[in-house]
Amino acid sequence: MGAIRSVEGGPLRRTARGAGRVLRAPFAAAARGVRRATHAHGAGESGLGKLIELHAVNSAGDMLITVALASTVFFSVPTDQARGRVALYLAVTMAPFTLLAPVIGPLLDRLPHGRRAAMAGAMLTRALLALTMSGAVASGGLELYPAALGVLVASKAYGVVRSAVVPRLLPPRISLVKANSRVTLGGLLATGVAAPLGAGLHRLGPEYPLYGAFVVFVLGTVLSFSLPHKVDSAKGEARARLVSGEHLPGRPRRPRTAKSATSIRGGWNGRIGRNGKNGRNGRNGKNGNKKSRQPRPPGLRTVGSSVLHALQANSAMRMLSGFLTFFLAFLLRVHPLGGLSPAFSLGVVAVAAGAGNALGTAIGALLRSRGPEKTIALVLTMSLGATVAAAVFYGALFVVVVAAVAGISQALGKQSLDSLIQRDVPEEVRTSAFARSETLLQMCWVVGGAVGIVLPLNGTLGMAVAATVLALGAATAVRGLLSAARRGSAHPRVA
Repeated sequence: MGAIRSVEGGPLRRTARGAGRVLRAPFAAAARGVRRATHAHGAGESGLGKLIELHAVNSAGDMLITVALASTVFFSVPTDQARGRVALYLAVTMAPFTLLAPVIGPLLDRLPHGRRAAMAGAMLTRALLALTMSGAVASGGLELYPAALGVLVASKAYGVVRSAVVPRLLPPRISLVKANSRVTLGGLLATGVAAPLGAGLHRLGPEYPLYGAFVVFVLGTVLSFSLPHKVDSAKGEARARLVSGEHLPGRPRRPRTAKSATSIRGGWNGRIGRNGKNGRNGRNGKNGNKKSRQPRPPGLRTVGSSVLHALQANSAMRMLSGFLTFFLAFLLRVHPLGGLSPAFSLGVVAVAAGAGNALGTAIGALLRSRGPEKTIALVLTMSLGATVAAAVFYGALFVVVVAAVAGISQALGKQSLDSLIQRDVPEEVRTSAFARSETLLQMCWVVGGAVGIVLPLNGTLGMAVAATVLALGAATAVRGLLSAARRGSAHPRVA
């Protein structure tokens, strides 16, 4: 009887195994394709491929939480009530974040040896908060908003650390701007996959996207520790300041006093002891070099004007992004695009913005940019032109065009800023510079969103306000960027 069962069971087992292989084959092939793409051109050996995969997981989790919050705060109630809820969301989450944002960069900058742990902590925090929100998302109670604040802060903390990590994982054949393009593109693709998945989970119940986010962020917590150990290395790094008290190019040095000269010589060369006593060789002087003043790290302003003007331009474009996110969300719900439903109008604009962002990221990854200053000036001018045209000829077509141009401009502008930081900021403060610049840009997004929520729902007025913000950015940044491009740089440019 045992032989008969073995004979009968053998073909069944083989059939089951064959069916399993057939079912697994598409997923395995897709996984191998993703792995080849993320690990190409030396990214696998340097660890950049693992960061791209980690960022994809992060973006997917954030999208699942966004779907859950948007359905609760925005879509499930009438327009007037939705505007009040979103205003409350801004007040409870983004206003405190505006105060916390200046702290995130410097705080993480003091923890260079714990970057992997910081990224894992940001992932685990969001996983736990997703479970917390799952109990409140159905009722939309006030307890939802403190949890949303925690998710926002953890997400931005991860973004700051990720920007600081990228320079540590650069392969020899990939420049920083291309590396950031790959990381961003991986996140965009994951967002595109997670959005319909979140919508499907929401049909099961408003809490199910948050359950999915919990699983995704737990996976991200594990993947954070798979990054190379060199991510936690702070060798050769120092903190950067956006505003420096040091001398600027073209500005005369302040004369040294006798006291400061004594301190500096004692600190740098060890020739004079503290207070100049017994100090010719500094070895027997009072306190010697033990308490001598250390040289201050260079600030971003000491490397020229390109980085500062690029930050000004990117700040204006990031404000535009935050403004359009909230202003168009309410405007199109009340005044949808011609002949379309409110939901479909919002979908069209969201797709246009996402496609523009992906296109800008792809352009940055494919082109060998030799003039990041000119690129930033060009995309800022393009955004200004699009918003002016939308203010004068407001209509469905121009709303879609503004959303697409804003997406392209933000992607290319940020990549060009990364290129300038790599080119002009000294290596010992470059990692810190990424953290500080990312924090500033996130704050600008918050300000733009706040402006968008308080404006009357008038399309022409909104586009005029957006054009004014970009005009101020162009007035402060474009001339300086073009002048810096004409002067060139003593540093080698990057591809």
